Amino acid sequence: MNKLVSLTRNFSSSSSLNAIKTVTVIGGGLMGSGIAQVAAQAGQNVTIVDLKPELLENAQKSIQNNLRRVGKKTFKDDAAKIENFVKESTSRINTSTKVEDGVNADLIIEAIVEKLDVKQELFNKLDQLAPEHTILATNTSSISINAIGAGIKRKDRYGGLHFFNPVPVMRLLEVIKGDQISEATYQTLMEWGKSIGKTCITCKDTPGFVVNRLLGPYSAEAIRLYERGDASAQDIDVGMKLGAGLPMGPLELADFTGLDLKKAILEVMLEKTGHPVFKPIPLLNQLVSEGKYGRKTGEGFYKYNK
Repeated sequence: MNKLVSLTRNFSSSSSLNAIKTVTVIGGGLMGSGIAQVAAQAGQNVTIVDLKPELLENAQKSIQNNLRRVGKKTFKDDAAKIENFVKESTSRINTSTKVEDGVNADLIIEAIVEKLDVKQELFNKLDQLAPEHTILATNTSSISINAIGAGIKRKDRYGGLHFFNPVPVMRLLEVIKGDQISEATYQTLMEWGKSIGKTCITCKDTPGFVVNRLLGPYSAEAIRLYERGDASAQDIDVGMKLGAGLPMGPLELADFTGLDLKKAILEVMLEKTGHPVFKPIPLLNQLVSEGKYGRKTGEGFYKYNK
């Protein structure tokens, strides 16, 4: 395991948090690195696990850059305090390419690809390797958490923690209750979310949870409006920003979160609800097949300078 900085410290936690002092994030992408950052900022020791070393390297760079921005905003022009903030936060973060290196944690959060079988395989492995007290959580945005955790034994110590992108900026955290989650685990997840600066809301294991259940139809109809040529992408986005008071338009938001993820969410929602609003959208399918996922690839509904 490689430390970003050699400095190590011990951090205390409220007793109501069930002593969550160590957090492991499985997945070093944009979402995973964001979760790791906010946990480290809150004083928790974090391990990021990803099979790809290059993703871990990118995560380290991204976290350091983001922490520096947070430091400048918090401490203004005090260079010493900014540097100390970055150093202390990064000192709490380890990285590894082996799942085994991250299992000895109080909380393990999965933030990998949105594929049920891949997630199930990971959780079955984590359930076998992690200590009895460890709470397991999935960051899935649309897949049933009961389905993901169907094969694990610790269903009372398992739930959903759905973050929003970019994690360090977006204040909301959806805490999803599986059918067999214990009240103690649920309260621990709620308190942990608050400890990292999030406003937590609760939802049962229903398709799309709260936000994506409502955002999905809105986003899908915006894409269809553009696909038909009824309005330009710019006019659709400006219309919703100025007419509905939203900070981003639906097509801008889809590009930001990733069109591949948007497609996956619609597919899951169609399977689970059968509602025609979630039916495949040819334009979206075409963009994804061409590798145009939005901001992260440089092109989606708009073109971006990487």
